[in-house]
Amino acid sequence: MSESTMTPPVGGGTPKVSKVSEAVIRFAGNSQDGIQAIGGFLARLAGRSEQEVMTFMTIPATISGGPSIFQVRIGSGEVLSSGDEADVLLAFYQHSYEDHISSVRKGGIVLYDSDHVQPKPEWEKEFRHVGVPITSRTIEAIGGTAKDKGKNLFALGLVAKMFDLSVPKLERLISERFAGKDESVAKTALGAFHTGYGYSLGNILETFQFVESKKKSGQQVVMTGNEALGYGLIAAGVRFGAAYPITPWSEIMELLRRELPKYGGIFVQCEDEIASACMALGAGWAGRVAVTGSSGPGIALKTEAIGWGVMAEVPLVICDVQRGGPSTGMPTSVEQSDLNLACFGGHGDSPRVVLAPSSVEDCFYTAIEAVNIARQFNTPVFILSDQSIATRIETFEEPDLQKVCQDLTPDLSPVADYTPYPLDGRVERRVAPGTPILSGHYPLASGLEHDEMGHPAGSPKMHTQMTARRRRKLQKVAEGLPVPQVYGPPEGNILLVGWGSTQGPIREAVDRARAAGDSVSSLNLRHICPLPPGLDNIFAGFNHVIVVEMNDEGLYGYGQLAGILRARFCLPKIGGLNKTDGLTWRVREILERAKCHVAEGLRKL
Repeated sequence: MSESTMTPPVGGGTPKVSKVSEAVIRFAGNSQDGIQAIGGFLARLAGRSEQEVMTFMTIPATISGGPSIFQVRIGSGEVLSSGDEADVLLAFYQHSYEDHISSVRKGGIVLYDSDHVQPKPEWEKEFRHVGVPITSRTIEAIGGTAKDKGKNLFALGLVAKMFDLSVPKLERLISERFAGKDESVAKTALGAFHTGYGYSLGNILETFQFVESKKKSGQQVVMTGNEALGYGLIAAGVRFGAAYPITPWSEIMELLRRELPKYGGIFVQCEDEIASACMALGAGWAGRVAVTGSSGPGIALKTEAIGWGVMAEVPLVICDVQRGGPSTGMPTSVEQSDLNLACFGGHGDSPRVVLAPSSVEDCFYTAIEAVNIARQFNTPVFILSDQSIATRIETFEEPDLQKVCQDLTPDLSPVADYTPYPLDGRVERRVAPGTPILSGHYPLASGLEHDEMGHPAGSPKMHTQMTARRRRKLQKVAEGLPVPQVYGPPEGNILLVGWGSTQGPIREAVDRARAAGDSVSSLNLRHICPLPPGLDNIFAGFNHVIVVEMNDEGLYGYGQLAGILRARFCLPKIGGLNKTDGLTWRVREILERAKCHVAEGLRKL
């Protein structure tokens, strides 16, 4: 909790008021306690208060539920990660207290349910403990039958009082959350909230107030990465999708099922992953840019159909919201271990485009970019998200929808002639079935190797030419990609390279390292396959290139993106920092392990 100024206690023991620029609040309990709901309320309140926010949560993978957390970092300035240490821990149970006390900074506040938690004397010396009978007070306020659904809102009231949050805005958020249900539900929820807000914490705590935030131009939106991807696909003109549910992709699927009909579209839940990929490809063949999606296990099942899309050159967007693997692995934990699957998962030479959004806002714009590339080059395009970015909440400036929204209704105007697979390297607009071709020469679409018109042709020469054609398409994609920008000076000792959701903590690590006098910069790669131009020149400016990933270090000591970069540039100085604990990178972890990596490399010289 970054404090700027303090108002000293007023006579009579009135608690002091401390001005803070940011705060990290962690709720710890069980998945049934609704801590994700109150964390979401705080995140959306930040968005409506022109503040920045980033969240992080863990939930159990079993239907019966279990221990769960939701962490919210709210700041009046730029927020790049969900925070290494919590300023406030609100613990509902003894296991919540004992398992998460280590996440609190020294001198931080531990707010606990005294009906279920017995503090440890040794920890009471290191942290400021505040016990509140949350469960029993909730029962008194709203009745025993509602205690399990009400104590989370009682706790929200406590936090709202502690941080002097806007009660009217929170009341509006709570009312919106329960809109459509019986009026008594919203009334009960608001009753629990107000009871918590009115509970006196005595004079042992000051009230915290956020300093005025840096104003942003335009309105802010608040959403998760999954929501941003879904709405980005709609804005891009996608009107058909097909998939099978799986965590953590299912939220995108449900959003598209709900929203696409409003725009004349449809989303189909198929009987399995194979059927959904094939159905989406059918829509692509028919003239649309369609979407399918899954997580790692489902993507593995879709690979044969995706290979057909490569061969027949049909546009398709595939969302892979990564989770811990292999097999069913850890469904609710984060990992970045599907990179090789996305880039190379298929039989034969089946090149495809792979993009990796770096923030919730970037999920929205990456969806649009993926649709445009798929449409322009008639190729499957992967969007590699992950559980962290999918479920976390961020704020960003509202997009200019008049500029980004596009209509991709197929154009059935007659054409003079059409050759879908010309060997001269041209990539033409795909002509949808039903379009009159005045020459009378109509093409075929097939998974078999074919000639320029799509007719099956198995000659060695034709296969060589067509394989080269499909490869050259991705080379053309690469030619149009921008050179990525280095965060920090363009030359120095260490370059931290990340992809996807690791961008925020890596950049915060750079800020801390440079403030301490270390020569560190970073680079985030959004375009994984093909790689963007200019990387060789960027890497040449640094002594150490360290790729920070959430996957295993493999047989040779580096992860999946590091392996691709080493194969491409043949630079031994490209190394890796890897983790597979199912948690996001902490800033401190990155800094400590990067120093060890460099020191180990120097010892080997």
